[in-house]
Amino acid sequence: MTTPTTAPRQDISQDIQLACSTENLSVAYRDDPVLRGVDFRVPQGVVMGIVGPNGAGKSTLIKAMLGLVKPLTGSSEFFGNPLARVRQRVGYMPQSTSVDWDFPTTVLDVVTMGTYGTLGWLRRPGKTERARAVEALEQTGIHDLASRQIGELSGGQRQRVFLARTLVQAPDLYFMDEPFQGIDAKSQQAIVTVLHSLREQGKTVVIVHHDLATVRDYCDHVTLLNRRIVATGPAEESFTKDNIRTAYDVTAEDDAFLEFTS
Repeated sequence: MTTPTTAPRQDISQDIQLACSTENLSVAYRDDPVLRGVDFRVPQGVVMGIVGPNGAGKSTLIKAMLGLVKPLTGSSEFFGNPLARVRQRVGYMPQSTSVDWDFPTTVLDVVTMGTYGTLGWLRRPGKTERARAVEALEQTGIHDLASRQIGELSGGQRQRVFLARTLVQAPDLYFMDEPFQGIDAKSQQAIVTVLHSLREQGKTVVIVHHDLATVRDYCDHVTLLNRRIVATGPAEESFTKDNIRTAYDVTAEDDAFLEFTS
């Protein structure tokens, strides 16, 4: 069954395994409604891009699903379970602006922190966890920065540190909030390579993304969001001129969006 690209609700066949889903999700900050009755489903094994204008609720959507923001209504599931039951299968890469980069610690230490969830409170990282952290640094192409203080890093290097910290958790589902924001071309390519490698391994990736020109290069599924779901599904069905214009509230006479779709 094909997902309707213009309906608020995804109609996904029962035989498709979902990595995550949310039903009737509504969020408001004080008196400002940010999300309204959102139904969102992500099949396993895809790179899903959440795209929309500023203030559309893209970051809020994933934060509410992960329990970082309290919704007014709605509930979310991950691999058919509440998050608490499968937390180790879910990884989250927040925006780099949410971190105190003046904190005196090294790149390797930050990445090793990603292993804490599997160790528990009473155990400290050992050789095995350090080895996993080094491997994650190699995957993201920054193993040479292991001993560098995090405050000395460029924007692109910081994003790759965040990605490595998420990789070391070895989750099945990755949420990434603006992973390409403010980074150089080298870091961008390194992150894209990791995204596609994760998809080839059968992992699922959900990214908040803002650059329309690269959506099709990075994502095979797309959700266009502007406080509600405008369209969602495979990129060739959802990421269309009409859906983009609706999400960004522009008219058909505005040709600026034409180059981003086939």
